Amino acid sequence: MFLGLFLIYWLGKRFYTLAEKYHQNKWLFAILGVIIYYFGQFVYGIILVIISEFFYLDIDIDNVVYSLIGIPIGALFCYAFYYFLEKHWKSKKAEPIENIDDIGKDNDSLFNI
Repeated sequence: MFLGLFLIYWLGKRFYTLAEKYHQNKWLFAILGVIIYYFGQFVYGIILVIISEFFYLDIDIDNVVYSLIGIPIGALFCYAFYYFLEKHWKSKKAEPIENIDDIGKDNDSLFNI
């Protein structure tokens, strides 16, 4: 239980600081990061059930080993989402305008003085 709480805190903190760095809604993305982690584990569980039914395997879902395998799967989903957000926000980051008179003007017209 302690590991799960620590993991939720750590994931939320990473997404919180990423959103803070790019001036986005911090709490929204902290919660969304945790939701993505659980979504990854949910997808892993669905795939595990589909594989067990398709190949007629008798997999005990309550097995601790399968639960521990789900942790890196959820972390992989979070890493992919974190990487996507960072890349997307980095490409859209606006440069601050230094002169107050230039607010509202096109960026191209700033160079034609």
